[in-house]
Amino acid sequence: MIIEKVHFRKIIDSRGNPAIEVDIGTSSGFGRCAAPAGASTGIYEAQAYPENGIDNGMQLAREEIVPKLIGMNVDNQEQIDEMLIEADGTDNFARIGGNISVAISLASAKAAANGKGIALYQHLKNVDEFKIPAPMGNVLGGGAHAVGGTDIQEFLVACFCDNVMDAILANVAVHSRVKEKLKKRLPKHALGKGDEGAWVASLSNVEALELVVDVAKEISEERDVEIKTGLDMAASEFFINNKYEYKEMSLNSKEQIEWVASIIEKYDLYSVEDPIDQEDFDAWAELTSKTNSLIIGDDLYTTNRNRIKIGIEKKSTNAVLIKPNQIGTLTETRKAIEMAHGAGMVTIISHRSGETTDSTIAHLGVAFGCHAIKTGSVGGERIAKLNELVRIEEEMK
Repeated sequence: MIIEKVHFRKIIDSRGNPAIEVDIGTSSGFGRCAAPAGASTGIYEAQAYPENGIDNGMQLAREEIVPKLIGMNVDNQEQIDEMLIEADGTDNFARIGGNISVAISLASAKAAANGKGIALYQHLKNVDEFKIPAPMGNVLGGGAHAVGGTDIQEFLVACFCDNVMDAILANVAVHSRVKEKLKKRLPKHALGKGDEGAWVASLSNVEALELVVDVAKEISEERDVEIKTGLDMAASEFFINNKYEYKEMSLNSKEQIEWVASIIEKYDLYSVEDPIDQEDFDAWAELTSKTNSLIIGDDLYTTNRNRIKIGIEKKSTNAVLIKPNQIGTLTETRKAIEMAHGAGMVTIISHRSGETTDSTIAHLGVAFGCHAIKTGSVGGERIAKLNELVRIEEEMK
């Protein structure tokens, strides 16, 4: 279980941008992990790469991290992660890069699991009973993920049923039906996809919401499964000069709270992610108090325990989005999840808009008892996670 080899390589992500992939080798095991990148990023998340770029980050890691890694035991995850934090020496991985750190951290865990001859989710088990998180897919959207779409970044569906393949296929059916409806509604308009494979169309935010809600109901009835609709508003992206600037309206904080609460009730929304600016914990709390739906903090928390602690104290949300590369290590990811669960909050583990074919988050979602997993519905880098869930469920049964 002692690290003997460490190798870094530069690959590309789903947007064609450079990404880091790390191989960790021991005498008995091997682990490989690649880190994704976001477009809609929270200001408190780890810096993906140093300011002078991925190449310099990799070189720095070769010079300063690899000598420390060689000889360490991959079964001592916390020790490896503490070393990564100390070696970086900043509070946001500005020197080495959070993506480089998290790829090392997760590759080490995968090498440990491989050395034991077990799956990663089994190696990391942190629950009494394994369950497959519900797949949550982006089917229509805009924001920072697509030019010319809606202000709201993602219109999502999540399917809840006993078989993960049935859930995946139900989400895909919604995605396909949305396309059919858009072609009929906008026959002369080009129809494209955003970074996560969601459709992009010239619709207002409410028109898009009504379309997805109606299609989700249709597919639910046809397939006899439960499909719920949610939003990722990414509100910080259009919060300008203390106003939420939509194409069709401009709202102050109080008006935003009332409007979001009203659409949650009117459309029976299951979840709303980032409906309020990432600096306003109190406004989040006011919205959360007005609804029983999941109010999910992503930009608000950035998988950071210090931020989550504030949210718990202020009762800002009842759910936390988890993205390992936001915090830079597996240990901090696990502790963030444990803190959220300890406060009775739901966790949703998530991909990023600039993804790789790495499927590690599927294992983390199962190992740590996450309620749902955001993966997108289509696209090779998205289905890498979904297909891994199918394999995990098969093994579990």
